Amino acid sequence: MGKIAVVYGSSGGNTEDVAKQIAKGLAGNEVDVLNVDRLKDGDLDAYSALILGTSTWGLGDLQDDWDSYLPKLAKSNLNGKTIAFFGLGDAESYPDTFVDGMGILYQAVKDKGANLIGSVSTDEYDFDDSKAVVDGNFVGLVIDVDNEFAKTESRVNAWLESIKASL
Repeated sequence: MGKIAVVYGSSGGNTEDVAKQIAKGLAGNEVDVLNVDRLKDGDLDAYSALILGTSTWGLGDLQDDWDSYLPKLAKSNLNGKTIAFFGLGDAESYPDTFVDGMGILYQAVKDKGANLIGSVSTDEYDFDDSKAVVDGNFVGLVIDVDNEFAKTESRVNAWLESIKASL
């Protein structure tokens, strides 16, 4: 396993908390937790694997810090990197735009030559629509802190077990 960056954008703190949980679950590896708001050009070059996390705001909007960084990410050389995603959303209040932010991140990097890992079945989630669903699965780990907080730890742990070998 190479050097891993867990990159998050967080407005209320929940996405940062999940980023730290993910990093803790990767203990024993070289892992840095980075706030996207503090990234500079080239900061991600040193990492072989990126775990990108965001919340979704309003009616399917990407978290503000990611929104500002997205053009830089889209111009980054991601060829050969391994990338996984995690997204936070509220399926009860926003069932038509559930975790759309994660889908927006996915769209920004999907054609950049990276190895994308970590898709998750939609079966355990009750929502109507999401930009984060591709080929019938979420493109990454989905966390609904508002309605399913008790499932967060087990979902993070199961997802990490499914991707560790690919990192």
